[in-house]
Amino acid sequence: MSNAPAARYDLPWKSALTHAFRAFMTFFFAELAEQIEWSKRPRFRDKELAGLGFGDAPGGLVADKLVEVLLRNGVVQWVLIHVEVQAQRDAALARRVLDYNYRIFKQYGQPVASLVLLADDDPQWRPQAFHNKVLGTEMGIAFTTAKLLDYANRSDALLASHNPFAWVTLAHLRTQQAHRDPDALYAAKWQLTKLLYQHGWRKQRIITLFNVINWMMALPEVHQRRYWQAVLQLEKERNMKLLNPLEQMFMDDGMEKGLRQGLERGLEQGLEKGRREGAALVLERLLTQRFGPLPQTVRKKLTQASMEQLGAWSDALVDAQSLKQVFV
Repeated sequence: MSNAPAARYDLPWKSALTHAFRAFMTFFFAELAEQIEWSKRPRFRDKELAGLGFGDAPGGLVADKLVEVLLRNGVVQWVLIHVEVQAQRDAALARRVLDYNYRIFKQYGQPVASLVLLADDDPQWRPQAFHNKVLGTEMGIAFTTAKLLDYANRSDALLASHNPFAWVTLAHLRTQQAHRDPDALYAAKWQLTKLLYQHGWRKQRIITLFNVINWMMALPEVHQRRYWQAVLQLEKERNMKLLNPLEQMFMDDGMEKGLRQGLERGLEQGLEKGRREGAALVLERLLTQRFGPLPQTVRKKLTQASMEQLGAWSDALVDAQSLKQVFV
């Protein structure tokens, strides 16, 4: 029996954080969440991180978000929250948090809160500060962390919680615990898929979380075929479409591998014409779900775009808050 493909945590966490930032804060940092004025919509500014010299994810960093929020402290005060999700132990993490915090503060001149979700598998690793003191001079930072492993023995509470990040936490922990065993991973993935319907979540949330586990909990072809078949039956029972027509086409043609790789990388597998048209179809559907009916100019762009351009727009969609941000 072949092992399951390596887990991918970056897209799932970025997508979930963008979709439900308040739920993330409420679940992992409840005391801090109470200090935020949620009637004012948070503004995601993480695309600006690249301009501050933040490069590719180092040492297991899978999500890096910068969010502007208003505090409920009696005065109008906008602050920046820098969130990291760290999937493996990294001795340089605390020093990096200091570096990032200072660079963001220097750029914007606003207070910066640094929050770190430790999603690694080492229960003893809990960095919370970095300090350097010499000759009467001290520099450093203390920051707030949450540890995903602290929820490992709370399965019943996670299953019962209506917070979507209880569900995402389960997905991450079950993926780690499966150790790439395809049978264990399939069982966990199917349980989580059925659980999507038990909380009364709106359709967009269900579809977003469905995408999260399909990015995170990748299965070998045989298990993936079995999973798609089970999803089709679940769709009929719940009267809700999770698979789009392109996904259905790939499954019917026995092209699950192309589907899995294609959805993540702009449909890089398959025939040239079919893959380009298929990528445009998927992207058009996702854009419509996020922003409503598309202008004719946007639909024309999609039909005329190259695979490279479609892939770039798909990447931009993960964090975009408007159509304009996708097509910059």
